[in-house]
Amino acid sequence: MAETGEEEMMPAEASGFSDLSDSEFLDLEDTQESSASLSKPGPSSELPGKDGMLTSLPKWKRGLDVLPPMERFHLKYLNVTDLSTQNWCEQQMVYGRELPGFLSPEKAAVLDTGASIHLARELEVHDLVTIPITTKEDAWAVKFLNILSMIPTLQSEGRVREFPVFGEVDSVLLVGVIDELHYTAKGELELVELKTRRRPLLPLEAQKKKDCFQVSLYKYIFDAMVQGKVTTASLLHHIKLHPEKPLGPSVLRHAQQGGFSVKSLGDLMELVFLSLTLSDLPVIDILKIEYIHQETATVLGTEIVAFEEKELRNKVQHYLAYWMGHREPQGVDIEEAWKCRMCNYADICEWRKDGGVHSATLEPQAEKAK
Repeated sequence: MAETGEEEMMPAEASGFSDLSDSEFLDLEDTQESSASLSKPGPSSELPGKDGMLTSLPKWKRGLDVLPPMERFHLKYLNVTDLSTQNWCEQQMVYGRELPGFLSPEKAAVLDTGASIHLARELEVHDLVTIPITTKEDAWAVKFLNILSMIPTLQSEGRVREFPVFGEVDSVLLVGVIDELHYTAKGELELVELKTRRRPLLPLEAQKKKDCFQVSLYKYIFDAMVQGKVTTASLLHHIKLHPEKPLGPSVLRHAQQGGFSVKSLGDLMELVFLSLTLSDLPVIDILKIEYIHQETATVLGTEIVAFEEKELRNKVQHYLAYWMGHREPQGVDIEEAWKCRMCNYADICEWRKDGGVHSATLEPQAEKAK
């Protein structure tokens, strides 16, 4: 499996996938969004003050002169974990964007430990080859080459890890990385999401709810990919890639070593989408979340997730309405105000200061905004 090398000169956003795997976001006791996308503080934010303490933020500015968050944060796509973080607390996610890079050393260490566990698991099934790149086209080419290398393994009912997924939902491109795909003894394709825990305790229901949403969205996007519902045109439109651009020498050499006769990104994309639709890969049958203690690597428990497409689409539409500028960000319901006790932004949270709301609806808000 290929990975982009240290010679990469493009920003993380250009690679099309977060450097931090979607599976690396923190558990309940460590919840804090960490975004690999480059972004600037929004018009309503202030950077941390002296001694690293957060200063108060002015109220969220509203009106027709305010750009939608997708434009304000210069985003061409969203990570699956952007939406799953909204599932935990949308307002916290917004502050994470407004104040990029604000992550305590303790939580950064927790992330590093989780990343190490994921890497060790990945190395169990394949080696990593570092490929130097200099353009966003090359960065995406590496992702496509990884997909091409995994398709035959899945066709032969093997096991793969770190499978890239991408697809358009309601005019927004969503991308992510599936931890693991393998077949059960009954021949069913199973998705496994690894969640590491700092303490040897299973998460509370609120955290499980967030994780269940994440794996359900992975299935929704993966299924669309193998059913031929994801198009080259959609990807080019959102990422602004140049398909005619020749592949860099390192990427081209790796492609040739893999037996792929391609010269440009367009050639590679055509091969990937053709392979996905003609591979006869099944949709995902089972969704499973595995919780592991970081220090001992002990499996704390597993969760089998029931896929509810209608409920998932309603939630996704609601979350995307914020990104498209159709509604304001929302904090937690009053019943989940206990989450605020572990939030770094509690002291500046306007939602919390205003008392929040007692209930919320998951109905798409775009129509109401018109």
